[in-house]
Amino acid sequence: MKALNGIPASRGIAIGPAFQFKKTTIQIERLKVENPDQEIDRLASALQQARHEMSVLLEKARTETDAGTASIFEAHIMMLEDPDYLDAIREKIRGEALNAEAAVADATDTYAQMLEAMQDEYLRARAVDIRDVGSRVLRILLNLSSSPTEGLDQQAVILADELTPSDTISLDKNLVMGFCTAGGGPTAHVAILARQLGLPAVVSAGPEILDIPDMQPVIIDGSEGTLIIAPDAATIASKRLQMERQAAINDKALSQAKAPAITRDGQQIEIVANIGDVDSAVIALEAGAEGVGLLRTEFLYLKRTSMPDEEEQYQAYRKILEVFGSLPVILRTLDIGGDKELPYLNVPREANPFLGLRAIRLCLAKPEIFKPQLKAALRAGAGHNLKLMFPMVATVEEVRAARETMEECKAELLAKKQSIAEKLEVGIMVEIPAAAIIADKLAAEVDFFSIGTNDLSQYTMAADRTSGAVSKLADAFQPAVLRLVRDVVQAAHQNGKWVGMCGELAGEPLAIPLLLGLGLDELSMNASAIPLAKQILRASRLDKAKELAQTALELESSEAVKAFLETKNQSGH
Repeated sequence: MKALNGIPASRGIAIGPAFQFKKTTIQIERLKVENPDQEIDRLASALQQARHEMSVLLEKARTETDAGTASIFEAHIMMLEDPDYLDAIREKIRGEALNAEAAVADATDTYAQMLEAMQDEYLRARAVDIRDVGSRVLRILLNLSSSPTEGLDQQAVILADELTPSDTISLDKNLVMGFCTAGGGPTAHVAILARQLGLPAVVSAGPEILDIPDMQPVIIDGSEGTLIIAPDAATIASKRLQMERQAAINDKALSQAKAPAITRDGQQIEIVANIGDVDSAVIALEAGAEGVGLLRTEFLYLKRTSMPDEEEQYQAYRKILEVFGSLPVILRTLDIGGDKELPYLNVPREANPFLGLRAIRLCLAKPEIFKPQLKAALRAGAGHNLKLMFPMVATVEEVRAARETMEECKAELLAKKQSIAEKLEVGIMVEIPAAAIIADKLAAEVDFFSIGTNDLSQYTMAADRTSGAVSKLADAFQPAVLRLVRDVVQAAHQNGKWVGMCGELAGEPLAIPLLLGLGLDELSMNASAIPLAKQILRASRLDKAKELAQTALELESSEAVKAFLETKNQSGH
């Protein structure tokens, strides 16, 4: 028996035989052609077939996942229609008299390498998407099979160097019990898909997994991030017992998803959702969300060539607010810039865009972007429980400037006799260590804080979560990060303000008793995590959670914190 450590990507355990997923290698022959127009025709035919195949996958994604996840494949279809990408291919065919296959391979590789060189983790992860799209077109041109489970005729655990989003959505859940990849990261689209599909998954487990023979018994634990090779009988029995216990907990949680999360000693924690559009709003409400802790507004700005105007934004926000009625909805203003380029913004390139002009910094620098969004939100919030939240705040001056702009927008709307949101709460995301350190000063300027643990972890530990070499440092369970969370909560409560959390840690079952003990008032998470989070809180006691948090804060590493929490979890505390 041998255990390999990777990165947890999707919770759950799978026990079964291994199956090495190896696609037919795409071998490109570079040819000079005499008739470029014929190659252009071949390309057009392949693109049409690729669009058809992607449309089928999109419908499958809409059926089996939420709207936000399905949008991965909408983006893939848009890539197939991207004029810059297609022009680059056609230029190579005509300008260099290249065959269509070589032209597609060259253009795809150029775009992917450009993304891989960027510092922003989101965009680096999108390099896999452009390679996925290019690979599909090449397979069509070469008439190669792309079936992810070709040759698999029994239930198995998939092992692969890397899976693309198309591979993942195409997996037959009747045959695939879960998967483990040699590379990849927890924020990649493949990991997101695995969570939505309910497939246990471990990523970045290293190339050694590719040497495991087919049908070798293995166990993957998507919560721990481990792959166990040739497990003994005792290990199998232990993992099966964990699976049975978790299934029972999940069933009970689903049956009580819409009931409030009140601890055994009477403390209620608000459980809300992270959403990105109207469809995900409906799904969240059905899952038991008591509102929205994070409405990502970027969906209105991406995948287009011009900025959405005030009216378009108003209509979109209004529809989401109507889904939730009188329940609270926290709208985060535009969180984009730096490497997340919008071509119509004309933002200069920066040496280190991840630390550059983005989020609230970009909005304050460009009121022509900021003011239409604020006006749309203020109008949409009339008669609803809307709250506004500014991302990536580092200073008191930024909050004051943002609020001043908001007051200007209010005055301009009222001058036009427009109805606007009343008693509007305004908060900030605490995701930069500077904001956590001066939380006492910031608390005087806002109505609430929402802690974004994803970025707070990276900035605190100076570690990129997508880098295999340092990703384990960028862990929200790090004592340094947890101490910042504690300090933010204390500063807020001393000033009579409430604190939520909308980072991934908020929906992590292992962390929920700890967050209760740290004093969080609200937890915001993906809709699928809500039922279990509520169930965990109902089984907890605030006094015991405070003791647990105090002990965790004194530990020396994230591994020690998680091991301690696991021990307490297993003992029923």
